Amino acid sequence: MSNTDTPNPKPAPGPWDPRPEAVAVREAPVERAAVEAPVEKDQSLVWALLSTALMGGFLWWVTGSAIVAGAVLIGLFVHEAGHALAMNKLGMGPARIYIIPFLGGLAKARREPRSEWDGVLVSLAGPAFGLLAMIPFVGVWMVLGQGEWLMGAFFIAMLNLVNLVPAPPLDGSKALGPVLTRVHPRLEQIVLLVIGVAVVWWGLTTGRFILAAFLALSVFSHLKRGVWRAAWGTLSWPEAGKSLALYLLTLAVCAAAAVGALMPMTGGDPVGAMQLGLNYLGVRG
Repeated sequence: MSNTDTPNPKPAPGPWDPRPEAVAVREAPVERAAVEAPVEKDQSLVWALLSTALMGGFLWWVTGSAIVAGAVLIGLFVHEAGHALAMNKLGMGPARIYIIPFLGGLAKARREPRSEWDGVLVSLAGPAFGLLAMIPFVGVWMVLGQGEWLMGAFFIAMLNLVNLVPAPPLDGSKALGPVLTRVHPRLEQIVLLVIGVAVVWWGLTTGRFILAAFLALSVFSHLKRGVWRAAWGTLSWPEAGKSLALYLLTLAVCAAAAVGALMPMTGGDPVGAMQLGLNYLGVRG
């Protein structure tokens, strides 16, 4: 009979040893801190209303249309609600939604995702769910026939489509980045930084200076980071394949929604609608 069959009994604790229940009480807060972020105060109602009003006024100034500005603002809320719902569903909640004047919105979770796969699902939930905000604007256009309502639907689609660009800190970088890391850890850094610099250049050359400055600051902050993937690990190969497929599917649906919103303006011509959409992005054919 070996000593692995009959393990040696533990010695009795001495008078100076800590009691077992005291050790458990002392260690419990440390374990909770590893999975939960500190509880933050909710955004005050006054600041929430002020942030929304500032964002709405800014959008009105940029677009020149109250309908389009309202559409983008509603689309922003629905987009962030998609993130928040996914966070709550995956045990990361309760999530909170914030409107950041002149920049956009933010859905913030209480806990980190349990895996990279959960993180990918959260990042794609915003653009996918956000397209639902198009429905009432398309419906009003069908009743009234006013193109401004259709433009509102188009800009909602563009809001979600642009968010899928794989440049930090947009949703596309959080959905595609883990897939690139699965191939090689440095591939994510190289691809996302190259695309980030290209998007900043696009913003500068098309007059979207606030967006360009915001993305430039984000790209600069990512340059200083040594390791991009969080401590919960990387995707498995099957998860990487599913993540890439979901990303491409969401990208295709958002692009189709944007083109579809413009097709009535081009007599049903999808090529003309694509060209018109590119013109709005500052890309001339």
